[in-house]
Amino acid sequence: MATERELRLDLAAAYRLAALFGWEDTLYTHFSARLPGDGEPRFLINPFGMMFDEVTASNLIVVDMQGNVVEGSAPANSAGFTIHSAVHMAREDAHCVLHTHTLPGMAVAACEEGLLQLNQISTEFYQRVGYHPYEGVAFDLDERERIQRSLGDNIALILQSHGLLSVGRTVADAFCIMYYLNRACEIQLAVAQLAALGGVCTIPPHLSQHACEQLMGVEHERQQVWQAWLRRLNRIDTSWQE
Repeated sequence: MATERELRLDLAAAYRLAALFGWEDTLYTHFSARLPGDGEPRFLINPFGMMFDEVTASNLIVVDMQGNVVEGSAPANSAGFTIHSAVHMAREDAHCVLHTHTLPGMAVAACEEGLLQLNQISTEFYQRVGYHPYEGVAFDLDERERIQRSLGDNIALILQSHGLLSVGRTVADAFCIMYYLNRACEIQLAVAQLAALGGVCTIPPHLSQHACEQLMGVEHERQQVWQAWLRRLNRIDTSWQE
């Protein structure tokens, strides 16, 4: 199991990579990582008020399941606490949770049919993504139980009329899942723009299932992808490690 220092480094890197990839929504999205230890879960999350490219390993705050900041000098985003605590309370395997408001993610979150099977990338999420109906801004802690039911044992959740969420055993897992979920949404957005030119080809269920199983067999490669991303990040800026 990763140490707190290792989790801080990985989560800070995730924020910086998200900024690099253009996933920011000013101050209003958030990533978290559950800390090791017995008892009630505590998790790292970004201090509200900082842009993603300002996050470092040392300025991440620690929040408990009541929303108290037990380490750090800034509050957490209120809606972020509702969403992240919901997952950390229910999914012991979900050590990391990412939530984004990207344009392609929000576009697919507005589609009645959700994520379509349009491309090989989309097949990773075949029967592995849940859908959560929109209830307004997630300030109401009672929504946590419904978020948990919507997520189930899936690797991702589409928050309808809102955005995307991914979970993983490691920061690397959750980040790779979000990267490819967002890419699947980008493909769907592009296909929608071209649909007027002709019919759209979707992948039949038996092939989606087959490809999904193939991709599940190489999920260990996420760690190699993550290390490549870290090398890229370090070539640009190492301040996230502070």
